[in-house]
Amino acid sequence: MFDHILFPTDGTERTDAVLEYALDMAETRDATLHVLSVVDDRSFLTLDDDRVDEVRSDLEAQARSAVDAAVDAAADRGIPTTSAVDVGDPSPAIIEYVEEAGIDLVVMGTSGDNYERNIVGSVSQRVVKQSPVPVLTVRIEE
Repeated sequence: MFDHILFPTDGTERTDAVLEYALDMAETRDATLHVLSVVDDRSFLTLDDDRVDEVRSDLEAQARSAVDAAVDAAADRGIPTTSAVDVGDPSPAIIEYVEEAGIDLVVMGTSGDNYERNIVGSVSQRVVKQSPVPVLTVRIEE
């Protein structure tokens, strides 16, 4: 049922618990784990033009590092992986990846103790609303 599982990550330590769920789902279902990090280009809107390239490069390097760490964790458990780093608005980029890569399940985090209050306006909420496939959200402790 789940052959291709997507783990979108922002690279924060808080997503380590979410990664464990994604790894478990992929391992028990003999699935490929797709790891995606999207650099939010909206963060560049307030920067001076001469700083955009430098900041973008730094953020892309951080995103690649986060993706590589997840891929390494999957490799340690013998889970096949595919990885990508993208630049754009995270939720549409995640949905586009789901559709183009044939993803069957998305595993991602959400924060706070009141799901409805804290997810409003979040990337997770938009993905849950727009995803053509099931989305498993894992509560992240703050």
